[in-house]
Amino acid sequence: MLRSFALAAVLVLSACARPAPPTSPSTPAPVAASRSVDGKRAKTLVADGAKLVDVRSPQEFTEGHLDGAVNVPIAEVANTDFGAKDKKIVVYCGSGVRSAKAAAKLESRGYTEVYDLGAMSTWDE
Repeated sequence: MLRSFALAAVLVLSACARPAPPTSPSTPAPVAASRSVDGKRAKTLVADGAKLVDVRSPQEFTEGHLDGAVNVPIAEVANTDFGAKDKKIVVYCGSGVRSAKAAAKLESRGYTEVYDLGAMSTWDE
């Protein structure tokens, strides 16, 4: 009787076990996550050669932007060549929503040194 119970327990437990999902050599490597940075860190990155990218609309850019920034509206980020994939890029916008989307888009395109300042006002904090 005890032997039957032990056998039943082993069968139940082994039926519940799930094998690990198979891995594939064609699975792409994970993309590096963008780094949120504060104004001080962003200024240092830009001073050391990072590209400063304002992803707001051209009208917003015209109304005011950070010195040295280039305007690449969020809708154009996917089709813009930002140079070498390992070049440092700092993105910003008005509130941080568009810059986060731009950073994710750049990472999906293979850029490995993407820094998200978030809101333009963060520059002076």
